[in-house]
Amino acid sequence: MKTTINDVAKHAGVSIKTVSRVINNETSVRDHTREKVMVSVNELNYHPNLAARSLAGTKSYSIAYIYDNPNAYYIIDMQNGILNACKKHGFELLIHPCNAKEERIIDEITSMVKHTRIAGVMLTPPFSEMPLFVEKLAQLDVKIVRVLSGNTAPDNLTPCIMIDDKLASKTITEHLITNGHKRIGFLAGGAEHNSTKERLEGYKDALQQHNITIDKSLIVAGEYSFESGVEGAKTLIALTDKPTAIVSCNDEIAAGALFAARLLNIDIPEQLSITGFENSPFSRQTWPKLTTANQPNDKIAEDAANLLIAQIRNGDDRDIVKKYIPELIVRDSTTQIN
Repeated sequence: MKTTINDVAKHAGVSIKTVSRVINNETSVRDHTREKVMVSVNELNYHPNLAARSLAGTKSYSIAYIYDNPNAYYIIDMQNGILNACKKHGFELLIHPCNAKEERIIDEITSMVKHTRIAGVMLTPPFSEMPLFVEKLAQLDVKIVRVLSGNTAPDNLTPCIMIDDKLASKTITEHLITNGHKRIGFLAGGAEHNSTKERLEGYKDALQQHNITIDKSLIVAGEYSFESGVEGAKTLIALTDKPTAIVSCNDEIAAGALFAARLLNIDIPEQLSITGFENSPFSRQTWPKLTTANQPNDKIAEDAANLLIAQIRNGDDRDIVKKYIPELIVRDSTTQIN
């Protein structure tokens, strides 16, 4: 027989309501009582049915992660981070992948939110960067937290986790400049992502502050994919005045660039330095390993989910903005030139 909340209450010598308060992490329970209940929970191996709990009461204990992102490693890290927070707070996670470019995407998501008992929604790019989409969701009875690229929040619609991609990209570019590079290419991600714009601005800022002319032929549009990195690198390498280094918008693009260089018999980093961004497994699986910017997506996601759950429990705190600055990690794909 499966252990019930009644069994836990009897074992701990407390009321069912007290057990419920402990399971829901409510603050109105004394520490001694909380410890006694948790001992019983562990000894009886009790696992609350969160879905049934939501249906039985007025509160929902589920949050949704709505996303559209081609980077599988990014999505896995985000999901793992959110799940860590959900397990800690007794919430369930609804994962909803979809196409941000779909014509009726706003109707699709608002309908989903209305017909599922979720208490909050977590958004990452590109959805977090779509103001009309966020405004429509904000009109529903759910809390929202967004993960965004930038230094400051673009509005006060929701609490935000900001990623300072611009500063991190500037730091990466300056690393190459201090190693003697002046002809530095830039392989962009998808134009619809604000991270692409922020990382490009950081690259440009570094060049300008070191009195290096910005050459538009060294900036190649693309997508956040390995294939885009391959084609973008081939374009740069085909230039008469070739770059000695390449800044890539993420590690997947950088891995593609490194692959293209190998195909063309270009030694890395002796003839061409290549950098990535995010410190994904791609950065450690290539040879040589990639110089990159450490963006701890699992920690960012857990922080965002904790913020969302706190908002659900404690009310609306729209002025909350937290910021991450990805840090430079120097590996073997970059070197000094003469």
